[in-house]
Amino acid sequence: MDVRLDKAVFTAEALLVSAVACGPPPPCPGCRARARRVHSTYERDLAERPLTGRKLQIRLRVRRFFCDRASCRRRTFVEQVDGLSERYRRSSLGTKQWLRAVADELGGRAGERLCRRLHLAAGRSKLLSLLEPPPVPEHAPRVLGVDEFAFRKGCTYGTVLVDVEAGRVVDVLPDRTAETFADWLRAHPGVEIICRDRATAYTRAIREAAPQALEVADRWHLLQNLAAAVEKTCHQHRNCLRKHAQDEAPAAPEPVLLELPPPDLPRTQIIERTRHRHADVCRLVEAGWTISATGRRLNLDRKTVRRFRDTDIEQLLASAQERRPAGVLEPFKSYLNTRFTETEGQVSGNRLFLEIRERGYQGSRQVVRRHLAALRAGTAQPVRADIPSPRKITSWIMRPREALTDSQEQRLLEVRLACPDITRACDLARAFADLVRHQRGYLLLEWIRQAETDAPKPVSGFAGFLRRDLDAVTAGLTLTWSSGVVEGHVNRVKTLKRAMYGRASFDLLRTRILTQS
Repeated sequence: MDVRLDKAVFTAEALLVSAVACGPPPPCPGCRARARRVHSTYERDLAERPLTGRKLQIRLRVRRFFCDRASCRRRTFVEQVDGLSERYRRSSLGTKQWLRAVADELGGRAGERLCRRLHLAAGRSKLLSLLEPPPVPEHAPRVLGVDEFAFRKGCTYGTVLVDVEAGRVVDVLPDRTAETFADWLRAHPGVEIICRDRATAYTRAIREAAPQALEVADRWHLLQNLAAAVEKTCHQHRNCLRKHAQDEAPAAPEPVLLELPPPDLPRTQIIERTRHRHADVCRLVEAGWTISATGRRLNLDRKTVRRFRDTDIEQLLASAQERRPAGVLEPFKSYLNTRFTETEGQVSGNRLFLEIRERGYQGSRQVVRRHLAALRAGTAQPVRADIPSPRKITSWIMRPREALTDSQEQRLLEVRLACPDITRACDLARAFADLVRHQRGYLLLEWIRQAETDAPKPVSGFAGFLRRDLDAVTAGLTLTWSSGVVEGHVNRVKTLKRAMYGRASFDLLRTRILTQS
């Protein structure tokens, strides 16, 4: 380094170093002609990395040179010391590298707090200004993974592109439209395999811009879609499970002296919200609104709008009712209702409280009194039948058989005995899961034929989707490639968003994603 040290001054908090640049005359940055004459000298202060726990400040004297070439628009310029200084910067190049590393790992506010501990003068705006996205390769990777992520869930989305072989992010797109992704594929040729989920926009872009690429449907998304179809089947056949539970239940005690009034569905917050949301979605759909426009108007995700459009209100209310917590009194409601009918309602809450406390009740006396008042007013909620929820049944079906406990296998067997449609959906789901786990793509077409022949409607609809995307699904069940790496980067994007409180611009978010991949 062409620098001569003049003096060093030590203080309790800092170290001040005076130095002079003594290198040969540099070339003009405009025309690259070698300088010959010195115009003047001046001092500039550079913040260097700390030394022995103290701030290090360099006062560097540099020369300003004339440019003698008449065709050059630059008349004077200042020399720069290689490895130490650059134009318009009041810190050394070593400090700049430190600050950029801090910004890459921590971002703005957290990086600013660390810099204060390290005796580095840098605010969050300065740290973020040092971030520069790496250049995007001219050619796309051989195996490309694509998936969406939410800038704001239900409103705006972006697209992340990942090199599946290298496991790093290639680029980030500002939206998830087919046009944007197709333009990127045209500008970056060379992709051979593309791993994607079931998003139709990406499929359309691939067929337009890269028809030679082999599409691979992600196996995890296929199992997720199948689980949704199985759960919908369980929802549609809740009455079968409820009827079976009532038939298996012991007979009610005789005589029944008082018949309880038929209870109405409780007016809880989730029930009322489900009613209003279903009415709003149906009203906008009947008015000709699209799913996307309806979602933007009601601040809902497109999948939520589609579910409220295609599902009956009774099924939605039943699903909302099942999400209600059981409560500590739930196992004893059947006994309380029986005692209430036997005494024609002439029983005190204190007496019932003492009776159920002897049977293991751990709740308060006030809960029993409220339930007794609801029985007298005719607003009591019905006693839940001992039937598993559709989501729990789906989890038993989708998990491997060896992962189930003995009690879970017994409960699933009872469900299968109660409803033949759920039994058929269970058999088909387990057969498809075996195809996925063992990569038997050559058996996929036979499975689709069986599902389309005698499967429940949600499962047959899933089979129809597989037939429309047969090549990509077959490749997903045959090749080893998947979107697992892409999903990992999507989760990392969510972490970066939360670290920046969701207020980062697209350029800043893209820069941080690319620099940390």
